[in-house]
Amino acid sequence: MLKTRSGSDPADAPDVIVVGEALVDVVASADGMIEHPGGSPMNVAYGLGRLGVRAALLTSIGDDERGASIEAHLGSAGVELLQGSKSLGRTGSATAVLGADGSATYDFDISWELGPIAPAYLPKVLHTGSIATFLAPGAAAVKTLLHQSHGACMVTYDPNIRPALLGSQAEARSIFEDLVPLTDVVKLSDEDARWLYPGRGLKDAAARILELGAGLAVVTSGSEGSLLATRETQMHIPAITSVVADTIGAGDAYMAALIYGLLARGTDGLAPAVLETLGHTASRAAAITVRRQGANPPTADELQGFQEFTAPTVLRGNLSSPRRLA
Repeated sequence: MLKTRSGSDPADAPDVIVVGEALVDVVASADGMIEHPGGSPMNVAYGLGRLGVRAALLTSIGDDERGASIEAHLGSAGVELLQGSKSLGRTGSATAVLGADGSATYDFDISWELGPIAPAYLPKVLHTGSIATFLAPGAAAVKTLLHQSHGACMVTYDPNIRPALLGSQAEARSIFEDLVPLTDVVKLSDEDARWLYPGRGLKDAAARILELGAGLAVVTSGSEGSLLATRETQMHIPAITSVVADTIGAGDAYMAALIYGLLARGTDGLAPAVLETLGHTASRAAAITVRRQGANPPTADELQGFQEFTAPTVLRGNLSSPRRLA
């Protein structure tokens, strides 16, 4: 059972614990097949570490060469690999195929399971998402962690839909909608939204997420920008123009920067000015990432030094009546 943090907890306890898959991305290049540590949750944890956030990852990898490369990669950003994460016989992989526009599609070879291991203390933020929330048997353990964390710390969620690994669309949507009420912030891409809610607009998808109980729904749309929605406010943040090397890890960099912004927002909750700052911070992180190859998110210095700025559009009308974020 997770415990809430107290004054006697270690001073270096992580502020964010990420729960989800870590694997190796195999990318075809002019030099042949190149391997990089990957997996959406792993990328988010790494991105948080790069931003100076004390972060840890609870995952399921093998005690093998690929697993060691993932642990070293996390360590280079100061991210802790939590005990119990080396639980598989071998580390999974995802073979990425890059399109002409730099977009990537994946072919997965992965198993996902978590033993009866849980972080000793609740962090300020628990983040999860992607394959880990859908793929049995580990998905059940993730859901248990969300139940334990719900209401005791902020929970963020990025479904990062991978249709090739899911069952029917209806089954996947049911799993997603069972998890949303256990979360505070849900971020998904426009592709995720259209796959989960075919025939519905992005605002409708955000409204559904808020209706299910999240306090903030974020829908990213690549070069079209992103939508940040609460009950009171809908705000469109334009994307930052970039020359794209590839899009690998861009959504995860956005998610890491969103969490980074939530940790730094102070006492103003989700006021419009806060949403504007959150959206611009996350958009800058994504823009920096797509300008270079692979899942290479920015450091805090790079993020703060990035000067491009575009004005948000505040949209009128309420979406739903979710619970508020403190």
